[in-house]
Amino acid sequence: MNSVPIVPASPGAHLGWDEFFESAWVARGRNGLPGRVSRLDRGWSTVLRSHDGTQGDVVRVRNIGADVAVGDWVLTDEDRVTHVLERKSAFTRRASFDGMKAESQTIAANIDVVFLVHSAGTPPNQRRLERELVLGFDSGARPVVVLTKADVVDDITPLRDTLTRVALGVPVMVASGLTGDGVEALAEFADGSGTLAFLGASGVGKSTLINHLLGAHTQETSTVRPGDQRGRHTTVAVQLLSLPGGGWLIDTPGVRAVSLWLSGDGIERAFADVFELMDHCRFRDCKHDQEPGCAVQAAIQQGQLDLQRFLSLERLVAEEAALEDEQRARHRLDDRVGRRRSSGS
Repeated sequence: MNSVPIVPASPGAHLGWDEFFESAWVARGRNGLPGRVSRLDRGWSTVLRSHDGTQGDVVRVRNIGADVAVGDWVLTDEDRVTHVLERKSAFTRRASFDGMKAESQTIAANIDVVFLVHSAGTPPNQRRLERELVLGFDSGARPVVVLTKADVVDDITPLRDTLTRVALGVPVMVASGLTGDGVEALAEFADGSGTLAFLGASGVGKSTLINHLLGAHTQETSTVRPGDQRGRHTTVAVQLLSLPGGGWLIDTPGVRAVSLWLSGDGIERAFADVFELMDHCRFRDCKHDQEPGCAVQAAIQQGQLDLQRFLSLERLVAEEAALEDEQRARHRLDDRVGRRRSSGS
């Protein structure tokens, strides 16, 4: 009698599995057991195959040679990750490790909403938020700004207005991890099975906020220095954590430097107001310096556009152009090395 192959069942939607991942799995012949990466530890991935983590549904497998991030859907055999399914979204920046050139670092994958966290305990950092918005838009997730520590100021409105002027068309939420105000509104973004990610510098209150969302003291917290409200990195590993009301969140360590990776339309979306002005310049190739009929310079002189915002855009465009040049140089070098190896020289 011919045996009938057993096809493993699809993971439930509670893990974030949907038609997108089902199609990617079917395209590979449903080979391998799918699961979602919840943690990475030096060559090992912790992989979930069920929401409640019943016995046999949480495994640790090797991921050597696989480009894996927390939040990824992967296929595994008994010992290792055999394939990473296509990502719906990925929060990617340039790697910050010394000596690395033109290498990307994916912080988290398959995110639905990315919270860009800023603290009311420090002066608003518009330039950092602009960078985060570029990364957020390019990730494929929906960016939402969160202003934390609302309990440390008497009037949050001026700070919120400052961030709103930068985050054009992006929601700016106010919350306090200490009192719990505004936390429930953040949880609603998960919408039952969605995945939330948090990005922010150390000391902005991410871990306290996450503890309130989880309803448990899961993330370690530390006090901040009273002088500048900066704190130590209390989250040391990226983790996928289950929300009590459904859905998931990914916590990330505090990110000191927000370095761009190759952009899609993130810069255009984050600076939509400036690009709208550029469309009204007299000359199509306007450099927005001293050309006659420059709508950008006119807006700056009339106080309609902050000069620092325009200079920030120029820096980001130049940074991306330099990265693209670096990438091209690396590809040329790789091609030369490949030709030498194939020719046996």
